[in-house]
Amino acid sequence: MSCQHEPAQRIVAPVRKPLLESLHWLEEDLGAIKSDDLFRPVRIREGRQAGTVTLNNLELINFGSNDYLGYAADSRLIKASAKGACSEGAGAGASPLVSGHSALHESLGKSLSSLLDTEESLIFPSGYAANTSTIACLTGPHDLIVSDAHNHASIIDGCRLSGANVQIYPHRDVTAAASLLRSIPARRRLIVTDSLFSMDGTIAPLADMVQLAYDTKSMLLVDEAHATGLFGTHGSGLIEDAGIASSVAVRIGTLSKALGGSGGFVSGHRTLIEYLRHRARSWMFSTAHPPASAAVAIEAIKLLSEEPFRREKLTENADMFRQKLSSHGVNIGDAEAHIVPVFVSTPQRAVQIAASLVRDGFFVPAIRPPSVPTGSSLLRVSLSYSHNQDTIDSLSNSIIKYVCM
Repeated sequence: MSCQHEPAQRIVAPVRKPLLESLHWLEEDLGAIKSDDLFRPVRIREGRQAGTVTLNNLELINFGSNDYLGYAADSRLIKASAKGACSEGAGAGASPLVSGHSALHESLGKSLSSLLDTEESLIFPSGYAANTSTIACLTGPHDLIVSDAHNHASIIDGCRLSGANVQIYPHRDVTAAASLLRSIPARRRLIVTDSLFSMDGTIAPLADMVQLAYDTKSMLLVDEAHATGLFGTHGSGLIEDAGIASSVAVRIGTLSKALGGSGGFVSGHRTLIEYLRHRARSWMFSTAHPPASAAVAIEAIKLLSEEPFRREKLTENADMFRQKLSSHGVNIGDAEAHIVPVFVSTPQRAVQIAASLVRDGFFVPAIRPPSVPTGSSLLRVSLSYSHNQDTIDSLSNSIIKYVCM
């Protein structure tokens, strides 16, 4: 038997391969992104998404998450996820039309339809997939889409994929939307809008949009991504709050924000859902949403009815926060909800203020183009049930100090 020791393994530093000649242009474009203060480093988060978060080894009070009701780290949702994974596996394993649609997905669809007062719902891997696929499904080259200028990127991309004639109307301008619908001939017409706009914190004039859709024989698609779980008697969203649930043809939302999990959905008439099952490519050709995530959403929907105090507290805190900033001359635009933008002059200014807030212990992301139109930049404050009034007051004092200095 040999007594020789195994030779020590030599640690070799990885050699960076030269960039392929065909990709050299990437370095030039990245250089332009960095010089314009538009570069976005990836932050590493340790632990759960919660009111306090550790990013790149810094513990910060978290005003950058869409976890509006504080459910993402809730032990009840975590247990539901574990139980769902134990019963139906870690992954769906196939597309919904093959064998990926589980009993949990079926139960989630029914829970969503009950919450939204619709006939059926379809679960997508993400809200982005729900928007892009649904818009491209419902319209084509001979159709007209009128879309709000501040709609989310997933809506914009869905409009592009459709091949339809896409016309953009000024933010929340129903008169301009009506003029487009009445002046441009088309086989079918679709009005598409967010209900709560993700960067502005503004709310669409949904009742007027419903009337416009009726008058012009148009379909109306409303994306409730940032409103689901937060508005209305039952927490289903701004459509419920406006009392127009039976008048919106297509309702889209996410399970990844106020509901604390992941995935997206489309809800509406049974015929709409049956059609999407046969035409919505991101549903047909993607592996289904994980069953454990469906279990999380089912639990979150149950908690909405049991814990209305969460959205009530969030609304009160958001009202006070906006009032304080406005009273000190901070430009928050027309924000009227829990998403509060702080508008600044340049991307550089947004980055500077965000860095100052980090030094004060707050994570508030700097939002720059292309997330917002060229020529605008802001800090996006996302309020959550997880924040207490003292914390919100401290943040508002810091924002006032840096913005008004």
